[in-house]
Amino acid sequence: MNHKFAAIDIGTNAVRLLFYTIYLDLENQPVFRKVALTRVPIRLGEDVFVDRLISPAKKELLRKTLLAFRHLIEVHGAIDYKACATSAMREAENSAEVIGYLKQETGIQITLIDGNTEADLIYSNHIADDMNENKAYLYIDVGGGSTELTLFYRGKKRYSESFNIGTVRILYDKVTKEEWQHLKRKCTELSSLYKNIAGIGSGGNIIKLQKLSGQGEGAPFTRAQLKEVCHMLKDYTYEQRMRKFGLNPDRADVIVPAAEIFLFICKHAEIKSIIVPKIGLSDGIIHSMYEEHVARDSDFLLK
Repeated sequence: MNHKFAAIDIGTNAVRLLFYTIYLDLENQPVFRKVALTRVPIRLGEDVFVDRLISPAKKELLRKTLLAFRHLIEVHGAIDYKACATSAMREAENSAEVIGYLKQETGIQITLIDGNTEADLIYSNHIADDMNENKAYLYIDVGGGSTELTLFYRGKKRYSESFNIGTVRILYDKVTKEEWQHLKRKCTELSSLYKNIAGIGSGGNIIKLQKLSGQGEGAPFTRAQLKEVCHMLKDYTYEQRMRKFGLNPDRADVIVPAAEIFLFICKHAEIKSIIVPKIGLSDGIIHSMYEEHVARDSDFLLK
């Protein structure tokens, strides 16, 4: 038997709906297969980081998006779904009102998660399971409103923290010097505790940056290559990035801040290369739902 799960990630830059099919292979081991991804660039951070509120216009866009997502979940026949909201929604002063309104209008209950929970959900992807247990890995998830760091060593999570540093937040000059200094201190501490840390990059921006570098999927993306791509993109205007590199409008402006965040972390954590496995919060939500179902019924995939 195979079962579909759906995850809704209400982020600062975009809202995503991800579907997975999960089934058992011939050795009765679970296989996670991505089926479909829908991404809508609502950009809640435009409101929240300036006015501290989600505007009526953005609220209406959310309503229409979640209604469409609800229909897609029903058409796909997902047995379970979960909707999580991150940085922009948790900072909005009217988030409780908006969440209640969306529940009433769409039937979708949104869970507002803090930065540490977001990092834990990302960790639930078990990306460290296939890594060298004698090496330290720093998982870096750069979003529109925040950046999550999770360090793995010997197969275990040793450190996790969320920082109010994100691509949309940078565009609106809403990252404090204190937050940059805090991130620098933490990265420096990690580099002193764990030698030769390898990076694991998450998010659409790092995937696109690696592609622009000419590196094939799965190949290590070096810090030098990332710096080269960043400098290249800075030579073009917003409109030129869209035309020359085929970037979507909501990607063309945030991709440079994303590169700068990754470079800042790599510099101070002394990371020389980044692995880009194409997973993120939505994937982690799926894994956490699967584990909840297994905890209730270990044989549910056989039914």
